[in-house]
Amino acid sequence: MLSLPQLNLEPIDFALPKALAKEQSATWDRMEDIVAGASLDASKVEQIHWLSVVSPFFVRTVERYSEAVFTRLFSPLPASVEQLQETLAKGTGERDLLAAIRRFRHIEMARIAGRDLLGWMPLERVLQETSAIADMLIEQALDLSKELLADRYGRALKDEAEVPLIALAMGKLGGEELNFSSDIDLIFCFPERGETTGGRQNVDFELYFGKLAQQFMRLLGENTAEGQPFRIDLRLRPFGQSGPIVSSLAALMDYYHEQGRMWERYAMVKARVLGADEALQAEVQDVLRPFVYRRYLDYSAIDALRKMKLMINQEARRKGVSQNIKLGLGGIREVEFIAQVFQLIRGGREPELQTRSLVSALSICEQHRLLDAHAVDELLHGYAYLRKVEHVLQEIDDQQTQTLPEDKLNRARVLLATGFAATDAGWQEFHDQLHGVMQSIHRHFLDAIGGEADMLSAEDSEYSVLWQDLLEDDTALDVLTEGGAKDAEACWQHIQEFRQLTKKRPSGPRGRELLAQLVPVTIENALAQKDPALVLKRVFEVLAQIMSRSTYLELLAENEEARTQLIFLCGSSPWIAHLLAKFPWLLDELIDPVQLYHLPNVSSYRNQVSEYMMRLPQNDVEAQMDTLRHVKQIFQLKVAAADLNDGVHLMRVSDHLTYLAEAIIEQVVLMAWRQLAEKHGTPPGRDESDTGFAVIAYGKLGGYELGYGSDLDLVFVCDDDISGQTDGERPIDVQQFYLRLAQRILHLCTTRTMGGVLYEVDLRLRPSGQSGLLVVRMGTYKEYLLTDAWTWELQALVRARYVFGAVTLLEKFNAIRRNVLRLKRDSESLQEDVLNMRWKMREHLWQRKTDLSDVKQMPGGMADIEFITQYLVLRWSNEFPDLCVWTDNIRILENASAHKLLPAKQANQLISAYQAFRFEAHRLALAEQGSLSERTFTEHTQHVSEAWHDLFNEWPQTED
Repeated sequence: MLSLPQLNLEPIDFALPKALAKEQSATWDRMEDIVAGASLDASKVEQIHWLSVVSPFFVRTVERYSEAVFTRLFSPLPASVEQLQETLAKGTGERDLLAAIRRFRHIEMARIAGRDLLGWMPLERVLQETSAIADMLIEQALDLSKELLADRYGRALKDEAEVPLIALAMGKLGGEELNFSSDIDLIFCFPERGETTGGRQNVDFELYFGKLAQQFMRLLGENTAEGQPFRIDLRLRPFGQSGPIVSSLAALMDYYHEQGRMWERYAMVKARVLGADEALQAEVQDVLRPFVYRRYLDYSAIDALRKMKLMINQEARRKGVSQNIKLGLGGIREVEFIAQVFQLIRGGREPELQTRSLVSALSICEQHRLLDAHAVDELLHGYAYLRKVEHVLQEIDDQQTQTLPEDKLNRARVLLATGFAATDAGWQEFHDQLHGVMQSIHRHFLDAIGGEADMLSAEDSEYSVLWQDLLEDDTALDVLTEGGAKDAEACWQHIQEFRQLTKKRPSGPRGRELLAQLVPVTIENALAQKDPALVLKRVFEVLAQIMSRSTYLELLAENEEARTQLIFLCGSSPWIAHLLAKFPWLLDELIDPVQLYHLPNVSSYRNQVSEYMMRLPQNDVEAQMDTLRHVKQIFQLKVAAADLNDGVHLMRVSDHLTYLAEAIIEQVVLMAWRQLAEKHGTPPGRDESDTGFAVIAYGKLGGYELGYGSDLDLVFVCDDDISGQTDGERPIDVQQFYLRLAQRILHLCTTRTMGGVLYEVDLRLRPSGQSGLLVVRMGTYKEYLLTDAWTWELQALVRARYVFGAVTLLEKFNAIRRNVLRLKRDSESLQEDVLNMRWKMREHLWQRKTDLSDVKQMPGGMADIEFITQYLVLRWSNEFPDLCVWTDNIRILENASAHKLLPAKQANQLISAYQAFRFEAHRLALAEQGSLSERTFTEHTQHVSEAWHDLFNEWPQTED
């Protein structure tokens, strides 16, 4: 078996450059008294003086613990469990234990640092002793934690035997190759469930072991006045930071076999069991082995490793770490990856590769001719060289760093410890040698794994690192901030919340793979938007609905156009984001931007909607209902997308939504008709081409001003002759038929299916309102409008329009509307009614918010313009009949101007204001902000108020 080679990286002599010795004279002044009290011979004093210059950590430890450091420094024997237990025995409480643990750790690490820097310990010995100290402290801290919790919780016993808390040592500690100053990666688990006994409060094992782990973290990981023994990292556990600190062995097994990811397989290669007997260690390894090592030759490991290495390279570049001997090209990590990729590919077939030791793994690779002897020699030499330099960097100040220093003082320290002259020339010589070593490693890495071009072909984003649950929060915030996030904390919160959600809703192996591909590029694209946090929040809402549907994940992961449109639309409108989240099949519409933004001619909606319906069996009502909803959502999405992309004029937005609604109403009425006709037959002389039934649209639909999500204000009318019965096998009265027809129409529109509600329908504008008949005969409709209608109902009639029915009923309705609107009215009474209604409406509906404008109900707002047009029609249609032809406000204002009822300038100002208000109303609807806008419309409201004053001789009411 191979071993790490001996290196020529050690001090040549202990003479210090004058400049460096002078600079550190103050440090030596503090040390001198302690050294004098230790009665050391001259050579040892010289060595300690040299160490005081090279390692501030060594100085701090001597200043704190005095001669005890020298005693251990000059002892060739490693620390023993007995020494640790003796130190701990002096403690009488938790505070004493914390101090004793830290004392032991610092003295022993000062001993290792001193002996390593002085060249007295080979690299393998440093790795072994550093790992052994961590093992001792972990096991002792676990035992102490049990004692500290015993009074309250008792012990975890099963059949009178104590159930242990198992610690899986990961990474370099697992391989017994621990850095001098390293995090300790641990995963905690326990073998079986049960309940503690013998304490004041007996609890189940899961709670107990969770408390035990927390107590352990306090003993070994807390940074106190005496410092911190180890930085303990538990993020490699199942579900990362969001997972439980301790899992049962069964839960661990379920997680790895159902949800374990490739990087977790790499991590588990070095997993070593602490705190358990041999039988339990074997049991844990048996649980993990099938996950880590596959029975077949697993070449997918190479692709996964490429992605992991690419992520590391990108992160190193992001941080500007060009001098990092671990993460850089040809760094320590590349040597580890070379060994691990062969272990994962072949470890299931060749058990010898199932080793935690990197040196052993490379040796076995040579034996099996996976790597040639020369490559292994160069890799081992390079690995040893880099690990030695890594330890020197860390032993200077007990800092976890693998980056070469920039300052001259620390460079001189590195040079002194590695046997180079502490000069600029010496640094260049050292740097050149180091660079040669890393080039050699990287060459072998490329031979074994492939180059970065191969990695990049996987289309991995730089932000893959954010999707792995391995980053500290501060680092993640740095990544996001550098990527352009103005609110990095909000972005990070959304990413974490979505990651947490994905763990609660398993998406299967393919789903996890696609999310790992999709989320990083989504983050990258979102960071290029105006408000990345908002975009991420909305996009994640969409992804949350499709995470278990790999078809849609595939679409977004593989189709850049669809992904780009999703980012743009979600960033532009929460309304669209929620639409896509509710109905993920709309994502299909994002594939082709040309089709997405191509709107049909408004006159073609009836044909297009009809074509969709013709594809369906007439007896499949459920499919017809869903299809109508799908059709509406598709076209609404297209209109909204074009609107946001300035691809359609304001006036045409409402036209598209209006004609779409009319086409859908036609299909709904025909569906209802056919269902009733199949059951009861049809009224005498009626068929689909002449149903004797009509739909009258009021409000926004009647005025060609339908918006996103608008309700439909409808009135149902029928011909006057409703005598007789239908002609089917189960005949009913014709009047009853039309009533059921209206009920069926309401049902088809308002029933909530998987596709949502088609339209909300409001029938309160029918004669006599909610107490009136659901379907009104045309003659009754006429009589009501002529004799019983209130002025506000006549105002509503101004915007009433025939949207479905036969030509005969259309002519009757138009005649009724025309005749009613053209009646001569008392101007004073009309004005009083209109004003009273406007004040009542404003009192109930105006939303008064500081710094916000209610574009509809504010004085001088949209509703005031609507009241002006309605008043003009009711007041002057008797004299100017064409004033009541149109139902939309803009053409009414144009006619009023043509008849000089309004000055041309004033009419144009009202039109301009109305268009501005409607544009804002569309924007607010897409932003889901109701009618409240942050914009001010001072000029427009002033013009509307002036027109109101000219017409009614008073200003729009502003006070209650």
